Amino acid sequence: MIELSGERLRVVGPMVIASATELKNAGEAALASGASIVDLGQVTEADSSAVAILLAWVRAAQERKQAISILGTPDNIRSLATLYGVAEFLPLA
Repeated sequence: MIELSGERLRVVGPMVIASATELKNAGEAALASGASIVDLGQVTEADSSAVAILLAWVRAAQERKQAISILGTPDNIRSLATLYGVAEFLPLA
């Protein structure tokens, strides 16, 4: 689930394939509404689709020439991004 509070887009719960499309769309809508901080501190479970979602959000922000930062990234998402060779494309803080 996505919670939006000002500039902060917070993901609460799992970032897995079952919720990937919903999260991607909700996140893109939040970014279009002005969110610029992605907070992953309350992600409870993640698989490789989490990396794909984050890449989609970064791409959406770039298309709007909007800067975003990703905070609270769980270790397994960092590991997956590194494994897939895309960590450098994600603004992980």
